[in-house]
Amino acid sequence: MSQPITPTTPAQGPNRAPDSTRPPRNQARPGTGTGAETDLTALARRHGLTVSGARPTLPEYLRGLWSRRHFIAAFATARLTAQYSQAKLGQIWQIMTPLLNAAVYYFIFGVLLGTRDGVPDFVPFLVTGVFVWTFTSSSIMAGTRAISGNLGLVRALHFPRAALPIALALQQLQQLLFSMGALTVILVCFGQYPRPSWLLVAPVLALHALFNTGISMAVARLAARTPDIAQLMPFVLRTWMYVSGVMWSVDKVAGDDRVPHWVTVALECNPAAVYIDLMRFALIDSFTADRLPPHIWAVALGWALFAAIGGFLFFWKAEEEYGRG
Repeated sequence: MSQPITPTTPAQGPNRAPDSTRPPRNQARPGTGTGAETDLTALARRHGLTVSGARPTLPEYLRGLWSRRHFIAAFATARLTAQYSQAKLGQIWQIMTPLLNAAVYYFIFGVLLGTRDGVPDFVPFLVTGVFVWTFTSSSIMAGTRAISGNLGLVRALHFPRAALPIALALQQLQQLLFSMGALTVILVCFGQYPRPSWLLVAPVLALHALFNTGISMAVARLAARTPDIAQLMPFVLRTWMYVSGVMWSVDKVAGDDRVPHWVTVALECNPAAVYIDLMRFALIDSFTADRLPPHIWAVALGWALFAAIGGFLFFWKAEEEYGRG
C-alpha cells in the first residue's frame, strides 16, 4: 500500500532557501551599532552638546575658577563666621584653641620633659610654632571634608570642584590672620617688639598658604574616593607635628653628632618645620639666621610651588568623578 505524500513547507524542508527579507545575524539593525553611535556623536558635536560632567581642559578650568573667585571668598568667610556660631564664646575660640594647645604643650614638653632648656624665649618660640602648625593641620583636615562634606552642593550645581578645597584653605588663612592679633600681644608681653624683620611675615604666610592649599586639594581627592582617609589623617598629622619642631628646636637635633646625616636633612627639609622656623625668624629676636638651615627660602618656595601645582593638577584629573556613586 502506498504511503500518503505530505507536502514539505519551506520552514520544514531540509534545503530551505534563505529568506531574502531577513538580515544576516551578524548585520547590525538600523539605528544601532557603531555606525549609529558615530552618527549620534557627530550630531551632538554639530549642535554643541558635550558629555555631562566631563572634565574641562586646564585653561577652561582655570578660567572657571577665576570667574568664581567672589564665591570662593564669600564661602570661606561664611564658613569662618558659622564655625563657632553655636558656642557661647563664639569667635573667641579661634584664639582660645591654639592658646590652650600651647598651654598644654608648655606643661608637658617645656616643664615635664624639659625641652625649654637651652631655648631662649621659649614661650614665644612655642606659641609661634603652635599657631603656624594649627594653620597647616586645620587646612589639611578641612581638605578631607571638602567634597564629602558638601555633596549636596557638588551634585546640585555645576562649578569647578577645586573651589571647595581652595575656599576651605582660605578660611583657615583668615582664621590665622584673625589669631595673629593674639600672637602679637603674647610676643610683646614677652619682650618681642615689632622690628623690620616682622615684614617677612607676609611672604612666609603667602608661601605657607600656597603649600597648605595644594595639600588640601590633594587630600580632598583622596578622601572623596576613600572616606576613611579623614579618620586616618589625625594620626598622620599628630606624627608629623612631633617631628616638625613645634615644641622643640630642630637646630638642636641637627647639631647633634649622634644623629645620622639623612635624619638631619629630612628634619631641615620638612615643610612644616621650614615654615615654622621662618615665622620664628621673622618674629623672635633670639631666633637668628644661624639657626636656620641653608637655602631655607629656596626650600620654602620649592615646597609651595610643588604642593600648589601638583595638588591642583592631581585634583583636576579626577574632576568628573566627584559627587558620583
